[in-house]
Amino acid sequence: MPLRNIAENLRRIEEKICRAAARAGRVRSEITLIGVSKTHGAEAIREAYEAGVRHFGENRVQEWEGKRGEVASLGGAVWHLIGHLQSNKAGRAAGIFDCVDAVDDFAVAERLRRAWGEGAGDVTAAGKWAKARLRVLIEVRVAREETKSGVAIDALAELGERVVAMEGLELAGLMCVPPYLEEAEKVRPYFALLREAREGLQAKLGMELPVLSMGMSHDFEVAIEEGATEVRVGTGLFGEREKAK
Repeated sequence: MPLRNIAENLRRIEEKICRAAARAGRVRSEITLIGVSKTHGAEAIREAYEAGVRHFGENRVQEWEGKRGEVASLGGAVWHLIGHLQSNKAGRAAGIFDCVDAVDDFAVAERLRRAWGEGAGDVTAAGKWAKARLRVLIEVRVAREETKSGVAIDALAELGERVVAMEGLELAGLMCVPPYLEEAEKVRPYFALLREAREGLQAKLGMELPVLSMGMSHDFEVAIEEGATEVRVGTGLFGEREKAK
C-alpha cells in the first residue's frame, strides 16, 4: 500500500479553504470539509480522523456496510452518503448513514421516510439512540449530462415541496456534481446555478436551506467563492484511489 501523508494533505486543503473563504468575505467556520473515503479503507479513514477530519463521504451503500464496523468507534464522526442512491437500497442507507446527500427523486425520499418510520431512525450511524430526523440534500442536475444523476432544475420545486412535508426527513439544502473541467474557473457557472436554485427553492418553501454541497478536489476553492457550505474532497486528501488488482 502506498504511503500516505493525509495530515499534510489536510494542512494544504485547510490553507486553500481559508484563502477562498477570505476572498469571498466569509469565515472558515462556515464551510464543512467532507473527506470522500470511497475506495479507501478503514486505516485511511482513521488517519484522516486523527488529523482532524470529522465528516466522511461514501458513494455506495454496500462498500460502506463492509467497512463501517472498523470505524464505528470514531466518536463525533459524521457519515454522508454522497453517491447516487437506488430506491431499493434506501432503507439500508437510512439505517447506516447520518446524512443522505443525493436524493434525486420522490421514490428515494419515500423509501427513506418509510425506513425511518419503521425504526431506522431510532439509531444513528454512530450508534446513538435518538428518534432524530434524517438529514437529506436534494441533488440537482446542473448540466445536460445523461450520465449524471440529479433532479432537473424545473422539477426541483415540486420535489422540494414533497420532501419537506415528509415526517422524519430534514431537508437541509442542495448538492450537485458539475461536469469535470480542467480549468476550475469554467465550473463557476454551475456552482452559481446551484446557489440560485437554492435561493428560488427557499423562496418557494418559505424556509432557510442552509447547505450547499458543491466542489471537489480540483474546484472546491471556486465553489467556496460561490457559496458552498460543504466541499467534498477525496483525492486531494487521501491521494489517488487504490486500483483493483
